[in-house]
Amino acid sequence: MTDVQILHNPRCSKSRQTLQLLQENGIEPQIIEYLKHPLNERELEAVFNKLGYDNILDMMRPKEAEFTQAGLDKKHLDTPQGLQAIAKYPKLIERPIVIKDNNARIGRPPEAVMELFK
Repeated sequence: MTDVQILHNPRCSKSRQTLQLLQENGIEPQIIEYLKHPLNERELEAVFNKLGYDNILDMMRPKEAEFTQAGLDKKHLDTPQGLQAIAKYPKLIERPIVIKDNNARIGRPPEAVMELFK
């Protein structure tokens, strides 16, 4: 079992680039295709905490149609509401996210995840 995970969407170019970058550096992460295997609210909260963000929007894709479908408002969004929405609509999670131990980084740009391995 690897101690590195990637929340991956194979249809996303940034996600594919991030996975390739990890592999080119000898890192074989556990690949979690979050659209096929959505995370629950507790798991999402753990990822959010590992990212170290204060605002749940930093981990979300508010331009997705599901953001509006979920009835979310960027100005009045709290963390529990955001986690609940991501659990219901996994497409809302910003991707890819690489997790190592108690830290995580979003691969935008893909090179940002390499901070986890310094």
